[in-house]
Amino acid sequence: MSNDNIMHVLTKTVDILSEKESLKGLYHEHRDGDPLPSAKELEEIIDLARAILFPGYFGKSSVNIHTIQYQIGVSMERLHKLLTQQILAGLCFGLVSDECECQSEIPCHETASALALKVIEKLPEIRRILATDVEAAYNGDPAADSFSEIISCYPVIKALTNYRLAHELVLLGVPLIPRMMTEMAHSETGIDIHPAATIGEYFTIDHGTGVVIGATCIIGNNVKLYQGVTLGAKSFPLDANGNPIKGIPRHPILEDNVIVYANATILGRITIGKGSVVGANVWVTKNMRPNTKKFKKEKVDSIDLEYNQGMGI
Repeated sequence: MSNDNIMHVLTKTVDILSEKESLKGLYHEHRDGDPLPSAKELEEIIDLARAILFPGYFGKSSVNIHTIQYQIGVSMERLHKLLTQQILAGLCFGLVSDECECQSEIPCHETASALALKVIEKLPEIRRILATDVEAAYNGDPAADSFSEIISCYPVIKALTNYRLAHELVLLGVPLIPRMMTEMAHSETGIDIHPAATIGEYFTIDHGTGVVIGATCIIGNNVKLYQGVTLGAKSFPLDANGNPIKGIPRHPILEDNVIVYANATILGRITIGKGSVVGANVWVTKNMRPNTKKFKKEKVDSIDLEYNQGMGI
């Protein structure tokens, strides 16, 4: 193919890709002076937060009790700076110039800095709750030898650290950035938790791969999920134009002390009552009363039959 032909194909393709109609909904027009969200800086934020919350397990391994205050202090200063930048990017991202409430850089930066400080003030409480999650994971897995193994190796702790930090940002009304944080955990662990979900203390996910927790889920205390569990929406109410209505409660409520086994699917705004057990591979679309169990009957029956035959019964 001649150079002229190559240039013709390239030019034609560029023209098509630059057409306004083809860019609709897929193009973000950046306004000069506005920061853009940075996946690289968000990764550093997560690394810093994990190192602050779990010193010696993440970040520098040379932490000791005599220098820990200094090391946390250095990390905290960096964390505040990065959080401020990324919160500012989240607040301005997606807003066109005439929609942006920020009339100058200084008020925007001050707002972002104040929000970053509010998140940082929550870190002691986040650590306290994560400690309950570590305990739940340890108590729920006979294969775990220590809390150290849970923190170092179990994907649920990494996913929950991202989620609990991102959830505080959601509560403060920061857009986009929280979702990016939990999607980073999703890529890293295979656990997909929407940052807007509400999750209580002593929460754990065994193994974790393939778990999905929707945005309007409410999960109580001492709840345990296994791999492949979906807490999803059953259907989407539509508006007059046929578009899904946003922001309505559409995901399950799991009350305290619920256990959901592998690959179970719970759909819709239903309530799984306290102390209930949902068996593996079960679909649940209706409320479950407290302290009830739901298993896949045909599976249980086939296992009982095989056992009885093996015993000569």
